[in-house]
Amino acid sequence: AQLADSKLAADIVALEVGGIVGYTDVLVICTARNERQAKAICDEVQLSLKREDGLLPSRVEGLPEARWVLLDYLDCILHVFVAETRELYRLEQLWGEAPRLELGLDDAPAPAVGEG
Repeated sequence: AQLADSKLAADIVALEVGGIVGYTDVLVICTARNERQAKAICDEVQLSLKREDGLLPSRVEGLPEARWVLLDYLDCILHVFVAETRELYRLEQLWGEAPRLELGLDDAPAPAVGEG
């Protein structure tokens, strides 16, 4: 979630689904402004997790089109959507009974160029 946030992903949500499904513990869902930003978010996550923790995703889906990209790290699955696709699939509603995790991300907008 922090890595996606660093690439300006929007509406980042983490759902604790470990008690509901057997294939993962956490779903992280975020929105990119467009396909290019979705790819940039995924690139940042993959490169940082490989460099810092030696982690590679067990599965990557949707990267060529980048309207909905899934990075599966087994314990955690990241879903990066463009807005229209996120609205269409509504994963938060699908997993509505899953508790949301507090992410502690800074929701304040970045200062404009020349400020602070």
